[in-house]
Amino acid sequence: MTKPEAQRPPRDLPAVRRRFNPFTALGPGLITGAADEDPGGIATHSQAGAQFGLGMLWTAFVTYPFMAAFQSVCGRIGRVTGRGLAANIGRTFPRWVVLGVVGLLLLANVLNIAADVAAMGEAAQLVFGGSRHVFTLGLAFFSLLLQVFVPYHRYVGLLKWMTLALFSYVAVAFATHIPWTEVVAQTLTPQIHLDLATATVVVAVFGTTISPYLFFWQTAEEVEDVTLHPDEHPLTEHPEEAEYELKRIGWDTYLGMAYGNGIGFFVMLATAATLHAAGITQIQTAAQAAMALRPMAGDLAFILFALGIVATGLLAVPVLAASAAYALSEAMGWKASLESRFSEAHGFYGVIGVAILAGVILDYSPLDPIRALFWSAVINGVIAVPLMAVIMLVATRKSIMGAFTATPLQRVVGWAAVAIMAAASGVMFVQMAGGLPS
Repeated sequence: MTKPEAQRPPRDLPAVRRRFNPFTALGPGLITGAADEDPGGIATHSQAGAQFGLGMLWTAFVTYPFMAAFQSVCGRIGRVTGRGLAANIGRTFPRWVVLGVVGLLLLANVLNIAADVAAMGEAAQLVFGGSRHVFTLGLAFFSLLLQVFVPYHRYVGLLKWMTLALFSYVAVAFATHIPWTEVVAQTLTPQIHLDLATATVVVAVFGTTISPYLFFWQTAEEVEDVTLHPDEHPLTEHPEEAEYELKRIGWDTYLGMAYGNGIGFFVMLATAATLHAAGITQIQTAAQAAMALRPMAGDLAFILFALGIVATGLLAVPVLAASAAYALSEAMGWKASLESRFSEAHGFYGVIGVAILAGVILDYSPLDPIRALFWSAVINGVIAVPLMAVIMLVATRKSIMGAFTATPLQRVVGWAAVAIMAAASGVMFVQMAGGLPS
């Protein structure tokens, strides 16, 4: 429970100069990076490894600087202004732009939640037996209860510990025979073929790595931290805090994105060394990858892979639901905080509940999880590029960011990320013209 307002220290306390601690500095960036490797991301990286073997390992290193730079820009916006992305976009662009972006984000996130909770239920069924739908409902309800009844300062600690679950995919890789010399060669000097199959997987990897919901989440968590700690303030109000805070954001984000991309690398590596080597080249879901892995890598690798799907889903579903809730609540002027009680922010928690409930309902509907992921990718492709451009404009506007606009390097890499995602989205839509999945 949060403290009553009357008992909270005043917000105008002077800034406290803090010594940088690389361990306690980890927070929003680490959680964001880990949440990026959700069951849909695991499925994408599994397909890349199964279809191309070691030939797609290079993508983890190519996507990293763009993802890290862009997420650091989002974290910077939250810490500098003390407002979330939707609120900042609303200060620059018409309301219909904000509501349009938020509406598409909410739809994409619900579809992504549906695919993720279905994958969690299926993976749990593989390990424990029983009904997939019962596991799906139970895991979704458990996730909802945590968000509603556990205050942010405790919940964020739980999310940090949950990021350790992704190490299961490192363990899976090391449980198999890995030709490390070939891994290094393929990673550093890849043989890239300019064909449709390669383009499709590269677009999928970029799409699952640089995702709009992560932009809203990391910005909002920086705002949560400012609100939670009375000796922390938006940098536009207390610029003397900037040296520590910007260093912390950089460390947290670049390490967090390295962690998420590294897990994607090991998922591709594990499936390349087992499934591709055995001639299995088509994987549609993360649970299917776990099943296919069992005969070749053994029960331990299978269990680690399957339980990893459940754990990453428990990490990603709250991020998906809460990012939509932050965005819509900011656009509507509602209170938006995981630290608040339900009675204080019923609109915010209502969005979280509806998003998760809608995802569960879709799991019980005839909609295939693969189609849910497909349409989520399509919607993300629609909003990613214009949203990224808007974020860069916000990050470089002195009227919003004051003296803390994006650095020259962030501007170069950020706009390069916009261009790359524009190209990736263009390729995706060209591919779509060839037919939708059945």
